This record gives sequence, C-alpha cells and structure tokens, in this order.
Amino acid sequence: MEMIKKHFFSDMSVMLGRSMRHILRSMDTIITVTIMPIAFMLLFVYVFGGAIQAGTDNYVNYLLPGIILIAIASGVTYTAYRLFNDVQKGIFQRFHSMPIARSTLLWGHVLTSLISNAISVSVIILVALIMGFRSSAGVLS
Repeated sequence: MEMIKKHFFSDMSVMLGRSMRHILRSMDTIITVTIMPIAFMLLFVYVFGGAIQAGTDNYVNYLLPGIILIAIASGVTYTAYRLFNDVQKGIFQRFHSMPIARSTLLWGHVLTSLISNAISVSVIILVALIMGFRSSAGVLS
C-alpha cells in the first residue's frame, strides 16, 4: 500500500508539472484569467463607477465579488479546455497505457486549476486593495 501511495504522488507531481508548464507557456490563458478581470475592474470602477449608484461609498467593494467569480470561471473553463484537448489528441489513451495511476491525469489538471486560480484571485485582490477595496468583515469572518 505504501508503494502505491509513493507512486501516486510522484505520478501526480509529474502531471501537475506538465499541466503547469502548459499554463506558463500559454500567454492567452494568463491574459484572460488575470489581466482581463483587472481591466474590467479598472474600467467599471473608474469609467462607470461614478454613474452607477451601488449604495456603497467605494464601487470596488460592490464590484470585486463579481470580478473574482469571472476570473474563477475563466480558470475553470481553461481547465476543461485543456482536458478536452488531451482527450482529443489521445494523450489520455497514451497515459493509460503506461503504469501510472489513472486518477493522476485528472488530479494534475485539478491542482493546476487550483494553483492558477489562487494566484489569479490573489493578484486581483491585491489590485483591488490598491484601488481602495476595504472589506467590512474581519479576517476570521
């Protein structure tokens, strides 16, 4: 059993590395998942923010949850697209013919999505803090 766990985690780390390299080499993914939500936030806050009455003093406080959801949805969409490409190109069949755990293929994509979404959301929140975002909730809330 210990041998299976060892191989599972090493196989999963290889698949995670493979999927992370695909993201890092794909500028359109980085632009769509991180830069576009920031551009939307800047556009809506500084161009349309004065025209829309949201009931808060700072429009970025009202807008940020939606921007974060857009970024996460884009990241999940790219994960689904990469999975689709792997299935269409026969990568899954090739890996299934190798002595690796079958679930590592999916775990590599899922962990890559988690990591890239965490980075994207962190960058978006950092920009929102610079723009004046302040939450009324405490750290534990």
